[in-house]
Amino acid sequence: MTWAERVAVFDLETTGVDPTTSRIVTAFIGLLDADGELERGTDWLADPGVEIPEQAAVVHGITTEVARAEGAPAPLVIAAIRAGLDWIGRHGVPLVVYNAPYDLTLFAAECARHGVEPISLGEQVVDPLVIDKAVDRYRRGKRTLGDACIAYGVELLDAHTAGDDAVAAGRLAQAMAAKFPDEVGLRSLAELHRAQIAWCDEQADDFETYMRRERDPAFTAQRGWPLR
Repeated sequence: MTWAERVAVFDLETTGVDPTTSRIVTAFIGLLDADGELERGTDWLADPGVEIPEQAAVVHGITTEVARAEGAPAPLVIAAIRAGLDWIGRHGVPLVVYNAPYDLTLFAAECARHGVEPISLGEQVVDPLVIDKAVDRYRRGKRTLGDACIAYGVELLDAHTAGDDAVAAGRLAQAMAAKFPDEVGLRSLAELHRAQIAWCDEQADDFETYMRRERDPAFTAQRGWPLR
């Protein structure tokens, strides 16, 4: 049995782009079987306790008014998400998160903000964004979730909803495992986790070199995976 035969998926929709200050608006955790079918899943709508900027609401469709009227208090949502991630961590299930440093760093910040014990994951995170950049380095175009889904033939039904994004990311990881068995699919989960740490560092080095050469000699790329 390979790691890709059963994966957990996780995604957040939030108030902004800075993972240290943004708040969770919606979240999803689910489990996919070997065929990429959703075995079970849970989604949450939170009242983040702050105004949801218009530009964020345009992306995910949740306004401040909707979140306040229909969302659960943020501390309760954070605690429930943590319980789900804790189960995944304790059972060693692969956790697929597209652009993991954003979601996992943001969630860690939310835990600290609301007095929730931080999660402790093992070597079990799978990030299709990092993997895609490593195994198909010279493919032209953007590396958004939507673009990656097109490249790998994965259907993304409703982009920027936490559930659909999470499921699509999980199916992407499974597609990459099948397409690149030596680099991805046949590695142990721990080996793949460690490989992604190295790949992410290499990608940051390459980006930093490019930016310093072309735009800003003092540019420093963000580093750290799966948390920053």
